[in-house]
Amino acid sequence: MSAAPRRFSKPCNLSPEPATGTTISVVVPCYNERDNVAPMIALLSAALTGIAWEVIFVDDDSPDGTSDQVRAIAATDPRVRCIRRIGRRGLSSAVIEGALSSSATYVAVIDGDLQHDETCLPVMLQAAERGADLVIGSRHVQGGDAAGLSSSARARLSDAGIRIAQAILPVKLSDPMSGFFLLRRDLFERRARRLTGQGFKILLDLVLAAPDKLNIVEVPYKFRPRQAGQSKLDALVLAQFAGLLIDKTLRGTVPLRFIVFAMVGLFGVGVNLLILSIARHAGLSFTSAQTIGTIVAMVANFQLNNQLTYRAQRLRGPKFIRGLILFMLVCGLGAIANIGIANALYAENAGGLPAGAAGAAVGVVWNYAVSATLVWRVR
Repeated sequence: MSAAPRRFSKPCNLSPEPATGTTISVVVPCYNERDNVAPMIALLSAALTGIAWEVIFVDDDSPDGTSDQVRAIAATDPRVRCIRRIGRRGLSSAVIEGALSSSATYVAVIDGDLQHDETCLPVMLQAAERGADLVIGSRHVQGGDAAGLSSSARARLSDAGIRIAQAILPVKLSDPMSGFFLLRRDLFERRARRLTGQGFKILLDLVLAAPDKLNIVEVPYKFRPRQAGQSKLDALVLAQFAGLLIDKTLRGTVPLRFIVFAMVGLFGVGVNLLILSIARHAGLSFTSAQTIGTIVAMVANFQLNNQLTYRAQRLRGPKFIRGLILFMLVCGLGAIANIGIANALYAENAGGLPAGAAGAAVGVVWNYAVSATLVWRVR
């Protein structure tokens, strides 16, 4: 039995403390950035001297203890806050949650790896106070520099993303792949419902979500080399970025996740046909060749979907094995339909490759239904 609640005779003091107000919230989406937390706070404190600021680290449950490090500092510095997300991952959704938790006049977004130049924030803030709707830190205007990219391969990935984005954007931006920008909080909130919240490049999403023309200013900065941790940019991120572009082109009529899944499925069809062709040339019967191609394509699709389509719910360790087994077992039903349809068409003289493609297409549709309802819900 619980003890009776204690009662106090004195009423609570309902007089609030005088509000000082925060001018800018700096949102830092992060994953495995423990070693960069303290340096980031120190750099922001130096750069934003004389400005009422706070920093909001949005941590996707980093196994390296990023959130613990943030909270240790927050215990003595009220300007520091931490949002720890469990079961949710992704840079874009992290930025959205961080920005919507702010009550400041302006919101800035900066990566947690110290590669963005925080000393540009006062300049960006001044541009916004003078009327700019969106101020973007750019590596590709005069005075900017992208030398901090870790390798030539990463530089090529970044350049490819920039060219793709520039081809679809209604406004000309020199650095649409930038993750360093600032805008009024109320403007962000008005556009928040239009954002997909998926992927790693929220700036493009934000620009394309604007129902009216934005007054955009680009501020040059020098992209610094990463000092600790590992880069999150890879070919899979660029593929997810391409999916976002397609989603915006279709004006959201088709879910982004389905678009990415379909891209993976198209790759699976190619794998299926390649294995089918190789196996047929090796002398296997069409049924055997199609069966092998189907199994290989299923494994390839599972791996890619785990890394790309369901990146935020990625299965690891024992969960990965369980997910793969479930995927193989349940999608085996789709494989039976795949092989059956392919055999039927082949028997009607449809030709090996067209018959195989039709069967593989049935498998893709089935796999999407399974993955959306069962496989990535494995816990």
